[in-house]
Amino acid sequence: MSFKFPLATASWGQEEIAAMQRVIASGMFTMGENVKACETSFAQYVGSKHCVMVNSGSSANLLMVAALFYTKNSALKLKRGDEVIVPAVSWSTTYYPLYQYGLKIKFVDIDLHTLNYDLDQLEMAVTDKTRAIMAVNLLGNPNDFGRIWQIIDGRNILLIEDNCESMGATYQGRQAGTFGVMGSFSSFFSHHISTMEGGLIVTDDEELYQILLSLRAHGWTRNLPKKNLVCSDKSDDPFEESFRFVLPGYNVRPLELVGALGIEQVKRLPKMVEERRKNGKMLQAALVDHPDILIQREIGESSWFGFSLVIRPDSKLTRKALVAKLNELGFECRPIVAGNFAKNEVVKYFDSEVHGTLKNADHIDQNGLFVGNHHYPISSAFAALATL
Repeated sequence: MSFKFPLATASWGQEEIAAMQRVIASGMFTMGENVKACETSFAQYVGSKHCVMVNSGSSANLLMVAALFYTKNSALKLKRGDEVIVPAVSWSTTYYPLYQYGLKIKFVDIDLHTLNYDLDQLEMAVTDKTRAIMAVNLLGNPNDFGRIWQIIDGRNILLIEDNCESMGATYQGRQAGTFGVMGSFSSFFSHHISTMEGGLIVTDDEELYQILLSLRAHGWTRNLPKKNLVCSDKSDDPFEESFRFVLPGYNVRPLELVGALGIEQVKRLPKMVEERRKNGKMLQAALVDHPDILIQREIGESSWFGFSLVIRPDSKLTRKALVAKLNELGFECRPIVAGNFAKNEVVKYFDSEVHGTLKNADHIDQNGLFVGNHHYPISSAFAALATL
């Protein structure tokens, strides 16, 4: 089915096509100088010391969690059985690395208006057993990090960020994804920038950065400096150092094509976020006082990944009727991320618990959806939404 207002559209121009052609002409496709250049430009954009590019946002989450098991810094180190608090609404690969590394997952409800943590529930969920909080910035909306820092102040609790949906969002002038010890980003087709598949991790911690470099490529030493924080000094003989493995890593390297695309997309990113924000203002003007529908309440400056439409709890409108009306108007619709993830069958494999109830997560699971935003003006979409 063809939609007038699809969830996502291409953000490439001739520059991206030319960049891919240069890589194809070079004959060098494995991770190299283009990936390095993309990492440098993205780190500069978000204001972080280091960036590691990988093959997806899901892999970015995996490496973030893994790195905390191999750090020598006791203030950062996680171990199996440690409790990590997560919001009940996110994508599957927010949770899977936590399960895969044997962490105890505690689900906390979300706020019906912001779609991020219900901060009062989060505060009550934190105990002496809590070792980390995963902050997920949903649909472009950053969390209230001021309140989160108040909650964990003076406690031995790490903050990590899944910022895969919120590239370019800011809170008090600081980029989302940079408030935790590490933050993950996605450059999948439907996200703020597109490198086909792709992900990025940012951190200011030198040791974590070097661990990520090793974990990304087989756990070997090849991408580490001679004197490093992961293992003993490297040999000066590249043959001897070719296949030296020091961490149980993965192969989640991005291709040079992905790096080359990323270089061009990061150049476009400020303008694309600016246009998304203009569209966000138009959405707010069109639907802010709608009698049946709630729109996402902005925290800081959202980068407006998409536009959530949640049926008010006291409304008689059904989601089935809302989807039918939106489809009739030409909108492609999706559930809000994965809805209440704690309801999924896969959770039977987790070591997990639910703090309190997940009434808001349940509500958006049954009564919420989102439509797409774009990096160009879509005023006709808001004229259509105003007729709901």
